[in-house]
Amino acid sequence: MPDRPEHRPVLAGKAVLQGPGIRLEPLPEGHLLHIMGAIDAEDLAGRIQAAGLEESTIRSAGYRQWFIAGDDVLPSSRIAALSSALQASAFVSDQSHGRVRIGLSGPQAAELLAKGTAVDLHLSAFPEGRSTITLFGHISLQLTRTDADSFELTVLRSFAEALYEELETLAVSLGAIA
Repeated sequence: MPDRPEHRPVLAGKAVLQGPGIRLEPLPEGHLLHIMGAIDAEDLAGRIQAAGLEESTIRSAGYRQWFIAGDDVLPSSRIAALSSALQASAFVSDQSHGRVRIGLSGPQAAELLAKGTAVDLHLSAFPEGRSTITLFGHISLQLTRTDADSFELTVLRSFAEALYEELETLAVSLGAIA
């Protein structure tokens, strides 16, 4: 009998749904690091690169807070290297185990999101790279525009399945199939 339960991605087995103008997919459960402290985004980007995390993206998460997201699971040594690079400026809290990322893309992605959030998703109001904490229905999430027609939703692990199922229903209503 194992001492700990085996890790299973929360959205394992969920189908990628795709239609003419929409794609919904579970993203890899890689890494999500919460950075808090007196550091600006430009300085943070340099320190992330110095720690060897240049493939990761930086998302604003509030005043002096950022999420560093990526597809790879990071060993504790890489997180420690980033923590050392940020020493005296900011703190790192690994949120990888507690949050899940979902991808939504296509010309109808903003239309689908508008059915559950009050964020103005017009490209001029919410440009590529913009990120905000919001609600989708009753579920809190971080919404990031990763491209003109692409979004990433980061949600607490315990709400990921419910959110994905709600997004599946909306994607099917827009013509998506598994």
